[in-house]
Amino acid sequence: MSSPAYPYEENIYTLYSNANCPFAQRALRAFYIAQVPHKVIEIDLTNKPDWYHLVNPQLKVPALRTPSGTILIESLVLSEFAADQFPDSHLLPSDATERAQLRLFVEIFSSRIIPNIFGSLRGTNAKEIEEKKAALLAGLKEVNGELVKQWERIGGDGALWLGDKVSLAEVNTVSFYNLLVAVEHHRGFAVPDTDEFAALHRWAAAFTKLPAYTEFKVDDDQAINKMKKFVPEAN
Repeated sequence: MSSPAYPYEENIYTLYSNANCPFAQRALRAFYIAQVPHKVIEIDLTNKPDWYHLVNPQLKVPALRTPSGTILIESLVLSEFAADQFPDSHLLPSDATERAQLRLFVEIFSSRIIPNIFGSLRGTNAKEIEEKKAALLAGLKEVNGELVKQWERIGGDGALWLGDKVSLAEVNTVSFYNLLVAVEHHRGFAVPDTDEFAALHRWAAAFTKLPAYTEFKVDDDQAINKMKKFVPEAN
């Protein structure tokens, strides 16, 4: 390993990450599926290395150093980079319309689910908590509807976004779906086992069996404990 200023691996990609970070897991899963030759350097988010600002001035993970020395940041950027740089991974469809539909799904999940997971936990009174939980449930219902529409478009029996092939639709969302267990534990939230969420449950049952999911999944107890810091009563 060569490092005049910060550590990196010569001639391959260096991914600066944290195994417990749901954003970093996007890049980890994309690189895993695309079989990108890379080295992971784990960043302790509670005690970041003095040199890390040279990699990412925002001090966030993930970050990537390419073999040419270019630094890239932001999880969605890195997962799309893996898809673009290694097209044989088929993380993105080849058709432009299908790519747009997949990106819309990720955007809906990112804007309707992720903020309300954290919002439900951060709520400081019963009214605020219930509003965020209701918004989270509404977002999950919207995600369910998008899955139904996608499966009608593509046909077949597969239960992933692209049917039987894992894609950025899963890579960019599943680490946050995993965090619902913390909202259930800390806020009593649960996704109803009803027809209006049937597609969501079917999708989750499919992606949770993927090696790309299990390889990087934070176990439930760890997720519950990790997310406790966002709950005001726990501070």
